[in-house]
Amino acid sequence: MSQQHILDELYQVILSRKEAPSESSYTASLFHKGVDKILKKVGEEATEVVIAGKGGSDHELICESADLCYHLLVLLAARDVPADAVWSELSRRFGTSGITEKASRKE
Repeated sequence: MSQQHILDELYQVILSRKEAPSESSYTASLFHKGVDKILKKVGEEATEVVIAGKGGSDHELICESADLCYHLLVLLAARDVPADAVWSELSRRFGTSGITEKASRKE
């Protein structure tokens, strides 16, 4: 599997679990439990990234970051937001100062 496109490939698998759920699929079980459960998982994983970033090993930070990315993609799929929309937004921001970009959202 190509590392360059892993998030796109993962998002497609997540969509397939949404469209054709399987009882043995963790992803399908998240969709079945609803957006509130998915939001809870995103929050838990974000907290675990913070904890790993503060005092965990590099390996812990990598694993928790992967978990957060996965659950964020599940949230996007649950809300019918294409991952490409996020990639486009990142592309739009690329090369722009974070301070400038954030200020532009207030207008």
